Amino acid sequence: MKATILTIGDEILIGQIVDTNSVSIAKHLNTAGIVVREKISIGDDRTQILDTVSRALHDSEVTVITGGLGPTKDDITKKTLA
Repeated sequence: MKATILTIGDEILIGQIVDTNSVSIAKHLNTAGIVVREKISIGDDRTQILDTVSRALHDSEVTVITGGLGPTKDDITKKTLA
């Protein structure tokens, strides 16, 4: 089984925070016998979120999506995916 880990947030791309979420997720997936085929970081852009999630769902059996600082008032991820 193959997985894609997707981190979403401008704060990740500009170096405001270090992405420790995908490291932890990758370790847990590996322990469960799931191969992480790629880790992708993208910004808070509706079109990019939709395109990247669509591709990840098509290319991998497991797709894990995580963010940077957590939900904020201006976070578009939940609304975009809903």
